[in-house]
Amino acid sequence: MVRVKRGNVARKRRKKVLKIAKGYVGSHSRLFRPANQQVMKALKYSYRHRRERKRDFRSLWITRLNAAARMEGLSYSRLIDGLNKAEVRLNRKVLSQLAVLDPPVFAAIVSVAKNP
Repeated sequence: MVRVKRGNVARKRRKKVLKIAKGYVGSHSRLFRPANQQVMKALKYSYRHRRERKRDFRSLWITRLNAAARMEGLSYSRLIDGLNKAEVRLNRKVLSQLAVLDPPVFAAIVSVAKNP
């Protein structure tokens, strides 16, 4: 049977993992086994947090909208309900940016929501 030498393939695989682990603390960036474990864990975290980031931002926008709407004398839920009834199609991201960056325009939108 022919001898198979895997040195090149194995070295490439290990170097790839160690390159990803660059910047980790201690043996997690130098030794293959701990580095491989940390890289697998980090990739799991990054996969999960890419999904969580979308939830976190929506939550942030809603919190900002609620604070800005209450300054105008309206709650968040009444604001969204009024905008839906007035058929104003602005998403929460745009509304929160308006609330932070352009309060007079946001106040005009809230007045539309108050009497749809």
